[in-house]
Amino acid sequence: MRLWKSLTLRSLAVTTLWFVIALLVIAVVISALYRNAAERGFRQLLQAEMFNVINSVSIDDKGELKGAPQLGNLNYQQPQTGWYWIVDPLYDKSKSPLKSPSLGALDLPVTPESEVPYGGDYRRTYIVRDDHDNDVSVIETVVVMDENDRATRIRVSGNRDAVDSDVRWFSRRLYLALALFGIASILLNGLIILWALRPLDRARVALSQISDKGDGEMRGQFPVEIQPLADEINALLSNNRAIVERARMQVGNLAHSLKTPIAVLLNEAQGMSEKEGKLIASQVVMMQSQVQAYLNRARIAAQTESVLTRCEAEPVLERLVRVMRRLNPETSFDFSCENGLVLATEQHDLEEVVGNLLENAARFADYEVKVSARRLTDALTQGDWAEITVEDDGPGLTPEEIQRAMKRGHRLDESGAGSGLGLSIVDDIVQAYGGRFELTGLEHSGLHAKVVLPAKNRK
Repeated sequence: MRLWKSLTLRSLAVTTLWFVIALLVIAVVISALYRNAAERGFRQLLQAEMFNVINSVSIDDKGELKGAPQLGNLNYQQPQTGWYWIVDPLYDKSKSPLKSPSLGALDLPVTPESEVPYGGDYRRTYIVRDDHDNDVSVIETVVVMDENDRATRIRVSGNRDAVDSDVRWFSRRLYLALALFGIASILLNGLIILWALRPLDRARVALSQISDKGDGEMRGQFPVEIQPLADEINALLSNNRAIVERARMQVGNLAHSLKTPIAVLLNEAQGMSEKEGKLIASQVVMMQSQVQAYLNRARIAAQTESVLTRCEAEPVLERLVRVMRRLNPETSFDFSCENGLVLATEQHDLEEVVGNLLENAARFADYEVKVSARRLTDALTQGDWAEITVEDDGPGLTPEEIQRAMKRGHRLDESGAGSGLGLSIVDDIVQAYGGRFELTGLEHSGLHAKVVLPAKNRK
């Protein structure tokens, strides 16, 4: 529950949830609209093919159907495709129907008119299954062919798999595009939130530095929303310092003004009789000690102890590996760390360095990523240092590619998300601590990243 007290986490969680829900709704709506459009286009295609058949068929003097409709779809020429046309002579059942080559000697099932009646234009559409288990959409109409009122029933069908495969093709690409857009939007939104809330973090740091560094006021540039708060805090601190200084000065003045009378009383007590002088002297000495204590308290200034930077390596690295395991369940992460290893770095910097290396390794690894941390014990190492290595079994890099990858803003993989600053950030942080960052590995043999950072002395 403490995590939900963070404005950053709450903002990220709410906006991420909204992005996910919005993208899911958009995906479903667009996919449904595309299916409707595909269905409508499919029906219009069948209707156009039906008119083509109507215009290509006639009745000869013997009452036989004749004609050879040349439709644009070659599926009407191939068997078992689900694309058929057939003209039935309703005027004489003894006459043979005219069929498309794809139908051959088979017949196309007819849905009873009681189930699907004709519309106002004397057409109807229904779905049947042919003899080859194809789901086909059939458009049917009845046409009077000549002045003798001889009518024919014309049916044209199309395989519904054409619509379904088209919708599946579109949906896969739609979902992929929306997923990439969603991931990019979530990352960008996270960066915007982090950037927008960064002044709050600066204000927190400024507040902590008031006591840590003894600055006495919040220093820094803050947005207009935070600056009034900073001004009020600085005014409060200034007023508090003034009150303390006045009180301290008054105590000091009072103590100094009492020193002489106390010294006189103590001197006079020594000249009095033993009984009375002893009592007065003891009380004067007590007064003198109290005054001296307040003098000392007024002179003492608060001292700030220098806080040495330290970070326990194992819990930080273990947490990063645990997160990467959740984000990359298909990749194996092998982790080892020397017990009690403490680095002379900030925790955030260590997370930044190892996090970038782990992210790159997980992105390009085939099956496994190895992470290890140990204290360097070789004779060539001057001082206390620790070595952190991250290895993957991915395609690896050539020396030329390693040089390009280390340059700020350069990326070897332009297909994924990212800015190309990860390795340069790692190098900057490591060099700021006086350490070393090395990448080694040949193409098709994995990549070996080594970071050397200062460690704390063993006690």
